[in-house]
Amino acid sequence: MMFPAQRLTRTALLTGFGLVMFLFETILPRPLPWAKPGLANIATLLALYLLGAASAWAVTLLRVLLGSFIIGAFMNPGFWLSLAGGMAAVAVMTALKRYGANQFSVIGISLAGALAHVLAQIIVAGLVIVGRWEIVYLLPAMLWPALFAGVVIGVTTLLLLEQIAPHLLSGNSLRNIKPMNDMDSHW
Repeated sequence: MMFPAQRLTRTALLTGFGLVMFLFETILPRPLPWAKPGLANIATLLALYLLGAASAWAVTLLRVLLGSFIIGAFMNPGFWLSLAGGMAAVAVMTALKRYGANQFSVIGISLAGALAHVLAQIIVAGLVIVGRWEIVYLLPAMLWPALFAGVVIGVTTLLLLEQIAPHLLSGNSLRNIKPMNDMDSHW
């Protein structure tokens, strides 16, 4: 059982991790203006699997709000696109984990979240920002990077869950994790 203070602390740590990943993405070159790897979603998936839906919602909302304040994008079109995409992704991932946990892996749930993110952004851009439905023609160009990112984020999250989840859930310190191979044992 996890105490409320532990849950709050771990949610805050995952929010910080997600925020750092979000800020890191802002300096990465983009082959397409809208194509970001979505590394911050690792924090959301970790929160969903380790702490539950409420923590996943908190991590995403706080990351979007704090990240937009830090980069000076609060309330601009990018903020609304990020907020809509993030909320849609968390809603879909939470529902799939709750009702389809036996049918979907972490990778499948990540893929569904990536697709929901893109669809929400297209809807918000079409309704609010551009005001034209022709923006839907960008959907194929936006889906392929999202599918790739969804797989990468899902695989990364799965690997992290396999490595750290047993230690976090048992209350052990991460300092007690054994090295992955003998070469690291001298550290």
